Parts: sequence; structure tokens; C-alpha cells
Amino acid sequence: MNHLEARREIIAACIDMNRRGLNQGVTGNISVRVPEGFLITPSGMDYGEMQPEDMVVMHLDGSYEGARRPSSEWRFHRDIMVKRPEVGAVTHMHSMFAATISCLRKDIPAIHYMIVVAGGNSIRCAPYHLYGTQALADAALAALEGRSACLLANHGMIVLGPNLKKAMWLAVEVENLAAQYWRALQIGEPYRLTDEEIAAVVQQFKSYGQGGAGETPRCC
Repeated sequence: MNHLEARREIIAACIDMNRRGLNQGVTGNISVRVPEGFLITPSGMDYGEMQPEDMVVMHLDGSYEGARRPSSEWRFHRDIMVKRPEVGAVTHMHSMFAATISCLRKDIPAIHYMIVVAGGNSIRCAPYHLYGTQALADAALAALEGRSACLLANHGMIVLGPNLKKAMWLAVEVENLAAQYWRALQIGEPYRLTDEEIAAVVQQFKSYGQGGAGETPRCC
């Protein structure tokens, strides 16, 4: 069985996202790039029961190998892997606050400076389309243009990363931003940072933490 460590990493991440409240039940899905294309979680399996051999190897032409059927959302995973060669992992979750904001069909605006870790001054909400369809994949790809995260209307969120660890870290940040936005909306319309203020944050991040020079933080 190829890519055993990556298969185990996906299972651990699936269990972790449910434990953290980022997802519930058998919803959500994860993929990780491999030379053949990508590994993806199987459709409708309990995360606690998944074994490494249950991960599905998918090729970029949409064909797959293995005993299990791939996640019904394989199309947007495939399209992201094709269009975004820098992406090593894709996570999709039905987290409470991100899904709530998506039900309002709102973008998450720059209410907090940490918005920049998702790649811009907003987290866009893609229009609603039936799950598992090419229309949803197309809408997600457009919403992710220049971004590492987006919402899917009346659905949840997609988060990208160069690897699975960083994608999972960013998913927590996106859910936190969604929670802050939801809570602020209970009181009124929150103030938004200007483009100039966001640009200053990006510049400030270049010397933050232990990363290399000029690197915007993508993980703790």
C-alpha cells in the first residue's frame, strides 16, 4: 500500500476536526497531494472506523483506485489540485460558525487583522450549488482565486494549505474569524479594516515569528 504515512495523517486529521468541533459525523472531507494525483477520504465512512486502506487514490482525470468510492466532493478537490500546484492539502468542513455565515451568504470581511492568513482582505462566499456537482467545484475555484479559504453558501468552508498540518491550522483560524463576525453581528455592523491597514499587517507579518524573511505566517 503506497503513501501509508499520508493515509494515517488524513485519518488523524479527520478525527481531530470532529474532536475540535470543526465538523460533525461523516460530513466533510480531506485530500492530500501524492505523485499519482491525490489521496481523498472515502464517501460516507465513519472517521473512527476508517483504516489506511480506505483512503482513495484519485488521478487528475477523475479516475480512482481502491475498494472505496471517493468523497462526493472529489470534483473541487481535483480542480483545486489541477489549478493550484502550490496546494498540498484541501480540507472541507461543516463547522458551526463558518456554515452559519455561509447560510447568510456573506463574505467574511476584514473585521480582524488575522484575515490576511487566508490570503486577502476577505474570505469570499461562493454561490450555492448542489454538493458534489461540477457547478459547485467551479464556484469554489472562483471564490478561492488568490485565497487559501472560502465559504460555500448554505454549506461550509474549504481551506487549502501547502500541507495538511497548515491547512488544519488555517481551518481553525477561519472558524475563529467566522465566530467573531457572527458575534459582532449580534450587536451591530462591525468596523472593517481598510486596505491600507491590511497592507500594513501583511508587511508586519514579514518579520513575525520564526519563519523565513518575507514569509506571511501560515502556521503556528
